[in-house]
Amino acid sequence: MLSEKKKVIIVSLSLACLILLSSISVIFYKTFFADNIKIDEPIYIYIYKGSTYQDVLQILKNANILIDLNSFERVSHQKQYPSKIKSGRYLIEPTMNNHVLVQKLQSGRQEPVNLTFNNIRTKAQFSERIAKQLEFNADDLLFLLNNDTFLQKYQLNPETALCIFIPNTYQCWWNCSAEEFIDKMYAEYQKFWNDSRKQKAESIRLTPTEVSILAAIVEEENHLSKEQPIIAGLYMNRLHKGMLLQADPTVKFAIGDFGIKRVLHQDLQVESPYNTYKYEGLPPGLIRIPSISAIDAVLNYEKHNYIYMCAKEDFSGYHNFAVSDRQHQNNVNKYHRALTKRNINR
Repeated sequence: MLSEKKKVIIVSLSLACLILLSSISVIFYKTFFADNIKIDEPIYIYIYKGSTYQDVLQILKNANILIDLNSFERVSHQKQYPSKIKSGRYLIEPTMNNHVLVQKLQSGRQEPVNLTFNNIRTKAQFSERIAKQLEFNADDLLFLLNNDTFLQKYQLNPETALCIFIPNTYQCWWNCSAEEFIDKMYAEYQKFWNDSRKQKAESIRLTPTEVSILAAIVEEENHLSKEQPIIAGLYMNRLHKGMLLQADPTVKFAIGDFGIKRVLHQDLQVESPYNTYKYEGLPPGLIRIPSISAIDAVLNYEKHNYIYMCAKEDFSGYHNFAVSDRQHQNNVNKYHRALTKRNINR
């Protein structure tokens, strides 16, 4: 039989082991599963492509997210996260612990961006707008939109490139490349041009690209959707009659100044394929990214006999329409008098 002394030693060692195991368990739990996030509201962190583990630690420090950075590092090394950095936009929530946080970053479970764009005229403006919402820079996107070789796979060229971007809200991965972004937008463009829209375009003898080119002019004439089908009908009448479109917005685009309130005779002489006072038919490309309402206004244009239009003299944004040159000249005179009265010379 064991002596009393040995019994005491065994019991003492057993208690010591239990205490040690309990301590280890507590440390393990605190390290992996205890609260270590000190924010009160969810926030996003952004890990760029090519980031190192040290970069991630700096991002977390700058965001002031963690209560104890050392415990996060212990879990990171335990789970081999330093060798598995993945870029992306990550949602960090107050209820996370080190285990959940590292697991999320390591697996690349990022949150998509609700990307929105509208009211855009140029490729440069578009590239800047998108680059503010995604990781790649504006020059990356602008280069592709001006690259003939790249655009060929979409049956586009630098003049028509903007037609695949339909203003709306889309979910995109923040860290997608410029090429991946265009691929996604082209897929969305193909969804937008469903059988119904394609049939309507065919019925009015325009391609989807031509519809977008005309819709861009219509929207520049009036952003108010109520009048857009009338304007679209007017330009369709001119196309059918073989008349010059004589659209002031195309002249402004050719000059490079959409702020002009008064288009002068000298402006109409500008040498550009976008000057529809000199060249018949549609211009070679878009003068803006048209809205869905403008595109649908062209597809469902109003049937009428108008071939002339002039901004109303009340500056309401609407237009006076005419079927004859005499009616149109009267409308032009009223508008010019209103401009002169307001001392608007340009």
